[in-house]
Amino acid sequence: MKITIVYDNTAYRKDLYADWGFSAFIEFNDIKILFDTGANGKILLHNMKKLGIDEKNIKEIFISHAHWDHTGGLDKILQLNKNAKIYVPASFNVKAENRVIISNAIKIHDNIFSTGELNGIEQSMVIKHEKGLVIIVGCSHPGIKNIIMASKKFGNPYAIIGGFHGFDEYEVLEPLKLVCPTHCTQHKKEIMEIYPDKYVEGGAGKIIEI
Repeated sequence: MKITIVYDNTAYRKDLYADWGFSAFIEFNDIKILFDTGANGKILLHNMKKLGIDEKNIKEIFISHAHWDHTGGLDKILQLNKNAKIYVPASFNVKAENRVIISNAIKIHDNIFSTGELNGIEQSMVIKHEKGLVIIVGCSHPGIKNIIMASKKFGNPYAIIGGFHGFDEYEVLEPLKLVCPTHCTQHKKEIMEIYPDKYVEGGAGKIIEI
């Protein structure tokens, strides 16, 4: 399993642009999904090109929530991939031919799930890996604790990657083995100090292999 952070507030690689927003390219078995699209299409495409990700081959897009910093690059991708399937939470009113509107927890592929739209605003992706569940989040507006609890119906959480917002219930992360807070996370320093052995620094260009 390979997760490439394409868009983030910071850049892990000097040849990539940093900008407020989030996007990650998920590769699991033979499935490839773009999770969120950052805030700016030009920046998204620049970073994808540098990372060797062919935007014309993006067949599936998973949108966590409707906020601009996660959907800003969507139009650019759809211009190149008019037939791409888009998994969107019910609160995101986007016009696209192949959209899948998600309200409740659902299986997207074998071992790949959506938590369903939580608190009427955001969905997260859950991937069932042999080591446990890998949870990909956008901004975690429903709360990390709620997202983890919603994910547990699919198995035991192993890792969580993405924006944590103002999350400070640090004990919730104790059972996890890998924690990569990105984007809007306000307390990265505290998380890193409490869990140095499981903390992974994000940034555009960071690749996490599990």
